[in-house]
Amino acid sequence: FGHIIAVKLASSGYMVPSQAKEMMTEEEEEVGSILQLASGIFQRYAEQSRLLHGHLVPPDQRIQDYLNDALKSTGELVKLPEHTLFLDSYGIARELSLPSDKNIHEFHNDQVSSYRISNGVMHNPQNDRRTTKGSFHIAEYGLPIPADKIAVPLLTYSRLLKAAFEPPSDINTLPYTSTWNNPIECMCSLFIRPLVCPEIPGVWPEKRLEMRFFVPGGCVSNLDFVESIFGNGGDPHLPENNAALDPEHWTGTTGCVVLAPHLRTLRKKDLGLPHMSEATDVQKATGMCWSSPTELYNKGKPFKITCRDIRGVMVTILADNYFGYCKKETKTQIGLAANIYGFAEEEHAGGALAFKTYSLGVRFDPKSSYISSNYRFSEAVKLLGDSVILHKDGYATNEKYPEIHIMPEDVAIDLNTQLATWRQGGSDRSLRVLPGHIYVHPSGYKIRLEKNPNTVNYKLVGTAAEGIFTHKPCTVSGGGKSEISKSLNDAVIHGPIYIGDFNKDMDEVESIVERDYSNSIKAELLATEQHSPGRKVLSDERSLGSVIKLLTVNEELYTDEHNNFVKKIPNHIRAIVFVLKRFYKASWGKDWRSHFQVDIVNGAPGHELKFDGRNLVGSYLRVGLEKEGTWRTYKLRQDFVSADKVQMEDDITASVVVPRQQISGLPEKEFDAHPCLKISQNCEWRLFQRPDEAIHPGFDKQTEKDMSSMGLMAANFKAIKKDEMLELTQTIGFFDRFTPEMQVHMKKASELDGFDLCSAKSRLWEGKPTKNPRYLQLRPDVANPIGRYVAELGSRLARKIPHDAPCNFPVGAVIGGRRNNPPDVLDGIKIRPLCVFNPIHYQEIPELFMDYVCSVTGKSPSTTGAGSEGALTKGPFNAIQATADLNNCVVSMILTQYGGFSSAAGWIGPNYRVDHDISLLIPEVWCRMMPEEREPAGLIKRCELEKIDDFEFEGRAVPASRLGYRITHNFIIKYFGRIFDNPSAVFTKEILKPEVQDLGVYVDGIENLVDAQRKSALLYFEDGTIEDACPPLKAVLHCMAYGHYNGKFIADPEIREMFTREELISSDWYQKRLLTKQLRDIEHWEKSTKILEDFVQKPGYSLEVNRLQIAERIETARKQLEWAKNPKYLDAINGTIGADPIHS
Repeated sequence: FGHIIAVKLASSGYMVPSQAKEMMTEEEEEVGSILQLASGIFQRYAEQSRLLHGHLVPPDQRIQDYLNDALKSTGELVKLPEHTLFLDSYGIARELSLPSDKNIHEFHNDQVSSYRISNGVMHNPQNDRRTTKGSFHIAEYGLPIPADKIAVPLLTYSRLLKAAFEPPSDINTLPYTSTWNNPIECMCSLFIRPLVCPEIPGVWPEKRLEMRFFVPGGCVSNLDFVESIFGNGGDPHLPENNAALDPEHWTGTTGCVVLAPHLRTLRKKDLGLPHMSEATDVQKATGMCWSSPTELYNKGKPFKITCRDIRGVMVTILADNYFGYCKKETKTQIGLAANIYGFAEEEHAGGALAFKTYSLGVRFDPKSSYISSNYRFSEAVKLLGDSVILHKDGYATNEKYPEIHIMPEDVAIDLNTQLATWRQGGSDRSLRVLPGHIYVHPSGYKIRLEKNPNTVNYKLVGTAAEGIFTHKPCTVSGGGKSEISKSLNDAVIHGPIYIGDFNKDMDEVESIVERDYSNSIKAELLATEQHSPGRKVLSDERSLGSVIKLLTVNEELYTDEHNNFVKKIPNHIRAIVFVLKRFYKASWGKDWRSHFQVDIVNGAPGHELKFDGRNLVGSYLRVGLEKEGTWRTYKLRQDFVSADKVQMEDDITASVVVPRQQISGLPEKEFDAHPCLKISQNCEWRLFQRPDEAIHPGFDKQTEKDMSSMGLMAANFKAIKKDEMLELTQTIGFFDRFTPEMQVHMKKASELDGFDLCSAKSRLWEGKPTKNPRYLQLRPDVANPIGRYVAELGSRLARKIPHDAPCNFPVGAVIGGRRNNPPDVLDGIKIRPLCVFNPIHYQEIPELFMDYVCSVTGKSPSTTGAGSEGALTKGPFNAIQATADLNNCVVSMILTQYGGFSSAAGWIGPNYRVDHDISLLIPEVWCRMMPEEREPAGLIKRCELEKIDDFEFEGRAVPASRLGYRITHNFIIKYFGRIFDNPSAVFTKEILKPEVQDLGVYVDGIENLVDAQRKSALLYFEDGTIEDACPPLKAVLHCMAYGHYNGKFIADPEIREMFTREELISSDWYQKRLLTKQLRDIEHWEKSTKILEDFVQKPGYSLEVNRLQIAERIETARKQLEWAKNPKYLDAINGTIGADPIHS
């Protein structure tokens, strides 16, 4: 980038120093030659720029036009900077964030400390996290200001904005030039195009907004951060980057963010705020006045302030350079664009596409029950077309990924021979099966070799063709957004399967296997069972899951005699029975003992169990910790392999809802319960990860791999010099626990001058290691594209979709995340408990939205506070009234008929800390459930969910029904029994019923939740936005605030009826949403048509008009305008969320 930066600076009129030729590197000499040769061109360019004084690039002109109109009542004119350093290529910002001299490894100013490390950069901002209390200010202009935000006079906003564009020298010096004799001071700018509405193939294209960032030169690292996440929109001077010339893909909205940490030194008086004697009561309460002339705005603490209106232009000032602000402000801008454009939702969500995966042992048989016989190799090859290479032996190989093979429908794979075999033309054919390769059956089922981490043994692993997209919206900080998409493998512990006295234990196993279970089920329940309870344990009529269920205590299903028998089975014996069932073959008959052995150790039988001469290895998983901190570790089923996952979301999500029939190529019967479906897409290329577990060397393997890879950007880690790094590499019990990748990185760093980092060492903040270390992780589906490709390939074959047609993955389940806490103290203030939820809850829409409105949480390492995070967890990031987002979400949930589930993170009751262990398990459970098993009505009917009722405690009513339904022992046995050997030991009565741990804490937690919900709801009455709530939401808010709505309680049928799909579709207010969307689309296409027609008339642009095919774009715009005006347009968009009217 040295050439590019030198040319950019020189062409902008800045002096780029030269040095003696003998002191130059080869690159510097080349740059010097370029600058010398092009000096005349640069001078001419600078003169042309002076002649264009007052000219702004198209997005800046749109922003300036908005500001001129919005601020005209103040009598003050604020101009966007005409001359900034445009960062129009990805990577320039990173290069500019450190001195040009590669021998200088650090840069410091008052806002950031930047370090050049061996595999990237580390930027440590002044503050280690966002503050969320009293930080969001809104100018008194345009749309109403929500009660949870601080209103600011427009004059004050105007003066803040003007000052924002005048940064002081100390933070305006470009780090790249900081060691030059004449360092350059300039502001830098960036153009980005974040996603707002995903594409629905064949229905409409994706939509994006346009955004501009302006930062002082010394804060250019923030632009490195922004473009690493959202990409670089290129040079806004060029017509191909003018969003208005591409109306098919533009929302019609424009955002602007100005980074100005220096504003924290400005005084209230100078900003035009009134003296306290002249202030209103609201201004006194919010600090928008002064008593002393020296008072600083917002007490000198970080804040953000924005100005916006219904036109969809928003200009925000950030008075802090913590990186999270820039990301969250982009999120805010996407949210505003989605609300104004319509159709789309911006969601605070995580999500994963999860495919159930099993150990197949040593053989794959195409006649297995999980393989459909309705697929043929010839059909698969036809579907895949030229994306595969056909081999003469009758199989095919993917052209892009040669490790992927499409196999014939009769293929069988035997690990003992390491061959895949099939018949072709009357002859046997074979292919050697290799590690790292994937063998795909024409049905889409995928088989691969996988090595056990603790042995030399391999096994065959099979993965289903279809997965489920588990969507985790409205998830509070620390609620598991990221964890839902992380592989369970990092958390799995492997170890031997032990046996006591071999002969004695095998005798006990035999007694269990041969036992008669005919009388195990209660007589009154026999009629409800589909299969005879007398089936033998090793019978083909019993699955492994059936045996696990049989040998698990179930007081509702089984007799006392059977339960007492099960209780006496030692855990290690139960595990051996399950291992036997896993490997048993009917051809063994009763001679199964001969397949198990132990070694002779010191002349006596050992205790590590072997199967057919191979060491048996068990897999164990931590599920929470006891109160004293000891791990709760449980054995996984012998056939369990963690689900194959594709990360779909992490934090900023763009979603759209459409009628099911508009999405082509869906799997048969998978979505029959959902008349409309949601398509969600990640808005980010890189994820701002907080690796909580990385402080334990070797535990978070993915983080250690990422942080030892090239291209890293990290924040809030300790800058370590080589001597200290050498000491770390020599610390036994510490260094040896790291993954090989991090060990190599640290050893290399211990030999290099300058600075580096270690994934387990965060920076000190206020004397302690920060709990908010961060790094940018390249999105896993981008870093490992073959994973997404294989997932799509399997589904494509299963649905019989051609290779060049879209393969869609709509949301299959909605499972939000809570962060629960026991009673605690934060900064001397008592924090009431929230640990009232068991691992998984389901709430019907009214109760669900009580939670969604409030989004209450305990402490989180990401922010400085605890309490409500605002509606849909977007309180700090929502620039308009929350009713717009909530209305959208209500309509979305009613249209789609998704069940509203949630999972627990943090604590379950005051005694069980679970961290993110439940979040990791959610996709594992859901992908192993059939579509009909996931539906709430069936779960309730089968007593797998239980309703929580109100009760009395010490003479007062406790509204426990707000918690909805929770999973039961039946749910645990049936669904977690597909994961664990002994699921009832994992999820005990104390975990399923937290009130058993401490009823007083349970009651206080519920009352805390209800209090928080009431306070959150009252804000909508305080600021008047209750009138903008759609009728169902209005009813919920009334019940939250006052306990009733028009005399009806939340459980009354009249209230429940408001949340039915039939009521929604027939309502006037839903029709108004559709009409609002139609009118906005008409306005968009009218404006776009005029902009395109005006562009054609611009002098000197004829070549560009032809190159960009503007005539075709005009024709498209006219057709879209004609269609939007058509009366049938409303019918076409029925089943979408339309657009919220947004009170103005």
